[in-house]
Amino acid sequence: MSRREGSLEDPQADSSVSLLPQLEAKIRQTHSFARLLTKYAEQLLQEYVQHQGDPFGLPGFSPPRLPVAGLSAPAPGHAGLPAPERLRLDAAALTALPPLLEVVRRHQAELNPRAPRLLRRLEDAARQARALGAAVEAVLAALGTETRGPRPEPAAAAAAAAATGAGVFPAKVLGLRVCGLYREWVSRTEGDLGQLVPSGPA
Repeated sequence: MSRREGSLEDPQADSSVSLLPQLEAKIRQTHSFARLLTKYAEQLLQEYVQHQGDPFGLPGFSPPRLPVAGLSAPAPGHAGLPAPERLRLDAAALTALPPLLEVVRRHQAELNPRAPRLLRRLEDAARQARALGAAVEAVLAALGTETRGPRPEPAAAAAAAAATGAGVFPAKVLGLRVCGLYREWVSRTEGDLGQLVPSGPA
């Protein structure tokens, strides 16, 4: 079996470069996990909207894009960054998401106590985001790349919790924003890992 050293020593090399079998397996497994979570994230967003009442879910409704402390959407230039840098940003965002999703879950538990499936999806999303972030960091470690993306601010969840106290509607909008960011970052992670998956059947 031929091992090409460049696959580990140069993580920015083209994805056509052959990777070690163990690394190929790790990338494939993490990519499959991200693809599954992309589906779950879409389901979560739909379920969240369904339980918020009007005007959420109405045709043409465009909620304000509230800023979320410690987390933003993938930057327009994200796709042009080197693969390791994209994965570092993915891992950092996935690490920031669980406490934010937990804030949303607690608020929804007060507003929609009879929506157990939504509450369960939010709880699962926090756990799955944490697991995917750890898996991406493991891929980076296997590539020999340091995990040094921007880390979530400790006050991020506290700021989100404070925002939910500003009123029901702002809190619902914030929850929608967090669920949307979860979908965006999981989908972005899937895409970034997909570029590293060697060609051929999974």
